[in-house]
Amino acid sequence: MRLFPVRTLSVSLLALAAVPAAAQDAPAGLPPTPPPGTIAADTYTIGVGAVTLPSYEGSDNNNILPAPGALISHDGYFLTVLGTRASLDLIRNEAGPVWDIQAGPIAVLNLDRTRRSTIDDARVEALGDRNAAIELGGFVGIGKTGVLTSDYDQFNVTLSYRYDVANAHESGIWQPSVSYFTPLSTKSAIGLFATAEHVGDRYARYYFSVPVAGAVASGLPTFNADGGWKNFQLGAIGTYALTGDLLHGWKIVAGGTYSRLQNDFKDSPVVSIAGDRDQWLGTVGIAYTF
Repeated sequence: MRLFPVRTLSVSLLALAAVPAAAQDAPAGLPPTPPPGTIAADTYTIGVGAVTLPSYEGSDNNNILPAPGALISHDGYFLTVLGTRASLDLIRNEAGPVWDIQAGPIAVLNLDRTRRSTIDDARVEALGDRNAAIELGGFVGIGKTGVLTSDYDQFNVTLSYRYDVANAHESGIWQPSVSYFTPLSTKSAIGLFATAEHVGDRYARYYFSVPVAGAVASGLPTFNADGGWKNFQLGAIGTYALTGDLLHGWKIVAGGTYSRLQNDFKDSPVVSIAGDRDQWLGTVGIAYTF
């Protein structure tokens, strides 16, 4: 079972994850901004929610699945676990309106089309299931606190690369991302993001090609997909503290993304005939920060 989409909303949640760090310096009752060089305060957030997402990448039908997650800031280091995606920023975060260099490992368990029972199209189901891909790699980025609205909003630019080491699609994925987020008060925050993915030929063939045998089994025409820019994504997410504030207590989180497939990925019969190039995803959940 897919616990969380590896290709969409996780990026916006990663952006929002830094909001508590920014909020620790926010106005309206919180302490003054610490001087540069001060290590960001420790915060620990765990949560669970429900996500609606396409039954496979390119599908025009959505499934509803659980979406667990954890965001841990400890001694200036930041660990993010969002369903089947995890990353660790190994460069210490500082508090206050400063520049933030980011770098570390990233791991993704890609379970797309690994169970035919989750695919809501008989033709795509007839193409057979896929093996789980374990995508390992790293990311680099730079962020700035204190950009537009105050000393407390943040803007980030990151680039990640991961490669499947489980002999599934056996391909690499480049993912540039930009994100902006800001606390609106001690109780609420919002985040916006944009990202895209560039994948290799073997990824394209594994998920989007239709070989002769697959065409016979499914009734879809044959198709040979080449790699390249697979999609772009836009999203927004917000959080509101039900008890306490952004740094302590219960909060509700909700958001969504829009993704549009490009090039051979939109032209594949898996998408153009059986699915839809426009992909929508939404989530709502509850989390606790201490």
